[in-house]
Amino acid sequence: MQLAYVMTRDRGATDRLLSELADRLQAQGTVLAGIVQTNTECHDDALCDMDVRVLPMGETIRISQSLGPKARGCRLDPAALEQAVAQVTNSLQGTPLPEVLLVNKFGKHEADGRGMRPVIGEAIALGVPVITGVNALNVDAFQEFADGLAVAVDPSVKALMTWLTQAQQSRQTGA
Repeated sequence: MQLAYVMTRDRGATDRLLSELADRLQAQGTVLAGIVQTNTECHDDALCDMDVRVLPMGETIRISQSLGPKARGCRLDPAALEQAVAQVTNSLQGTPLPEVLLVNKFGKHEADGRGMRPVIGEAIALGVPVITGVNALNVDAFQEFADGLAVAVDPSVKALMTWLTQAQQSRQTGA
């Protein structure tokens, strides 16, 4: 299994890191699949709008919803997330097969068995290396899903590029 994850402390840092990684990989011609997230600060300065960019060249989908200023519930729009999931699933069935799957976050939906979780499983079954972000709230569920086989990588583009190179080499040699 070729599954790596990163954890960061600062708000939005994982999103920025994986977006930068996607840009770097695309610039060098790597065939990508997955989603990366961008956050747009809102006028109230407390919450942001969350958008995902479907890789490699897909649309940008708003996955947050406005619940009003006093709302305390989850702002994720499950229908929008599932729209992104469907597009990524389709990209795993195309030719050529992606060289890597990037997933912005193994979050609550994934911890509950939904969202990008089935896509991660499909990519692993196809032998496609996977890189995802994980936060402290969902790391235990992620570790259970990964059955202890996921590799923690330092949260830097350089470290992720090194891990991916090693994963691709082991995939080619069948190791």
